[in-house]
Amino acid sequence: MPLILNIDTATEYAGVCLSRDGKLVAKREHELQHEHAAFLQPAIQEIMQETGITLSSIDAVAVTGGPGSYTGIRVGLASAKGICFALNKPLIILNTLAVIAQAALEEWQKLNPFNKEPLILYPMIDARRMEVFCGKYTQKLWALEESEALILSDAFFAGLGDQEKIIFCGSGAGKMGAFILPDNCTIIGSQHAVNHMITKSEQAFKVANFAHLAYSEPLYVKEFYQKTK
Repeated sequence: MPLILNIDTATEYAGVCLSRDGKLVAKREHELQHEHAAFLQPAIQEIMQETGITLSSIDAVAVTGGPGSYTGIRVGLASAKGICFALNKPLIILNTLAVIAQAALEEWQKLNPFNKEPLILYPMIDARRMEVFCGKYTQKLWALEESEALILSDAFFAGLGDQEKIIFCGSGAGKMGAFILPDNCTIIGSQHAVNHMITKSEQAFKVANFAHLAYSEPLYVKEFYQKTK
């Protein structure tokens, strides 16, 4: 019965939740991206006070390590590492795109409970203009390709194929409106939440898929740079 603290600050949305044995125990959420750093630590304290559980009692900390907002990723990963270092707990790093795919899959199954056709999920995070951070996953959420920064174009759709149902999801999926989608493609506008980390974080815990505290790094996908005056 692992007790896991899940942290997600990688996108415009931020959330913290506590899960036990794959089930949600308590959750806090926030949607002002520039305030993620100020939100995180008080949210963790509130959850612990609400549940009466001490931070030292958790079995692991899971965090979305990217891709996403450069600042948001660093905020979540730094906090998660700090807790793990201080309490000697294992760290689980999840791909943000896999969490978005999990949310879309749950929404699809809820809307189509009797549909058993195979699916391919393309979670996308808006990266400005026509660029997205993109992944490709099976219905069991196995990654078929490495996460990448992709500029959407007609050439992208030409290479999709037509053998399986394809679901686009996440904040970048709205850019699909600029294209004529093939008949086997659909868009799910579901918003992921921190509780969509629970399935993946528990799976990682059960097989001891832990990140190295000293050497683990964010998954930026695209090189970070800052303009200088």
